[in-house]
Amino acid sequence: MASLEFVRATRTVFSSKAYAGIAIGSAILLWVFLNMFDQLLFFSPVPAFYLPSYAIPSFIISNITAGLFGLVISMNIYALRHAKAKPGASFLSGSTLGIASSACVGCSSAGFFLASTFGAAGAATSAFVTNYEIPLRLASIALLIWAYYAVCRKLTSICPINSK
Repeated sequence: MASLEFVRATRTVFSSKAYAGIAIGSAILLWVFLNMFDQLLFFSPVPAFYLPSYAIPSFIISNITAGLFGLVISMNIYALRHAKAKPGASFLSGSTLGIASSACVGCSSAGFFLASTFGAAGAATSAFVTNYEIPLRLASIALLIWAYYAVCRKLTSICPINSK
């Protein structure tokens, strides 16, 4: 029964083209951001996309993360606009944690900036995060799935959901 409520909540949110547009737009923005920092997408001197074989797992995970991010952000915006009561402070925390763990600075070229700014501590942190890039990104997917679960639960409790 709970899964049926989640399907209804998702269908209700995405019955509006505006929320579907928000989901697609935010997913595309995060996809571009993640692929730029993973050095797969370049805009200078000409736009180019290069996917080496060693980066395929990370690329697949970043695609999943971007899609889930768009879904969760759009549903959170819907819930904020249609909530009868003011939502709690932790309402958007799942999406924020999922993005932060997915776009971690050590997993990208920004890790070198971290190392040069914070010295040995920054280099050690960057090395640790780089070594565990895939598990950290999988954890971010888990956090985004948890955020989706939480927003669906909020929508079914505080927002009117059609029972079609």
